[in-house]
Amino acid sequence: MNQLLNKTTMVAALLRAVPVGMTVIFVLAVVLMNFLARITLVSLPWLALNAGITVSWVSFLFVDIVTRHFGAKAANMLSVVAIGVNLIVCFFSVVIGRLFDHPSLDMVVGGQWSILLASTIAYLVAALTNNYTNVFLGRRFFRQNPDGRKAFAVRSYISTFLSQCVDNFLFVFLAFVVFPNLPGALPVHWTVAQCVGASVLCAVLELLSEVVFSPLGYHVAQKWKEKNVGKEYLETYCPNGVLES
Repeated sequence: MNQLLNKTTMVAALLRAVPVGMTVIFVLAVVLMNFLARITLVSLPWLALNAGITVSWVSFLFVDIVTRHFGAKAANMLSVVAIGVNLIVCFFSVVIGRLFDHPSLDMVVGGQWSILLASTIAYLVAALTNNYTNVFLGRRFFRQNPDGRKAFAVRSYISTFLSQCVDNFLFVFLAFVVFPNLPGALPVHWTVAQCVGASVLCAVLELLSEVVFSPLGYHVAQKWKEKNVGKEYLETYCPNGVLES
C-alpha cells in the first residue's frame, strides 16, 4: 500500500513538473495513434501501412525529451498515464456510440477491442524499449556529455528506430494476424510478410521524422534545462542524475 501511495505521489509530482502543453500533445498523439491505426493506407502483398504512422513519431520524440531531462522511469510513467487516458477515451467512445447509435462513431471504434489491446501492448513494450535503450546509450557512450546535441541525436535515432520496429511489428501482428478471427475483432487480415515490411518501413519513416524534428526536440530539452523545469522533481527523485534514476 505504501509503495502504491509513493508511486502515485511520484506520478503526481512528475505531472506537475512536465509542462502541461507538452503532456497534452503527447497524450493526444497516443490516443490518435489508436484511432488511426485501423485505417489502412497501403495494402500490397508484401507491405501494408496504417494511418497511425502519421502521429506516432510525436509520442516518441516527446518521450526522448522526457528521458533526456527526467530519466527513463519518468518517461515510462508518462507512457502508462497516456495509455490509461487512451483506455478511458476508447471506453467512453464505445459507450457513446452505442448509446446514441451513432454510425460514424461506430465506424471509427468498430472492432475496437482488438485494435485497443494490440495498440496498448505494442506501445507499452515499445515505450519501455525506447526509454531504456536511450538511457543505456547515454550511460555507455555519452556519460561525459549526455546532454550534448550529438548525444541527443544518436540516442534518439537509435532508440526510436529500435522501438518503432518493436511497436509496429507487435501491433500489426497482433491486430491483423492473431486477433482478426476472434469474435468482435476488426476483420482485417495481413500476412506476416506485410507485417515485417510495414514494421521496417514505418520504422524508417518515423526515423526520418525524428531526424527532421530532433533539432526541435533538442531545443525544447535545452530550454527545460536552462529554465530548471521540474527542479523539485529532479532533486527529489533523481538526486544522482537522470541516467541513474
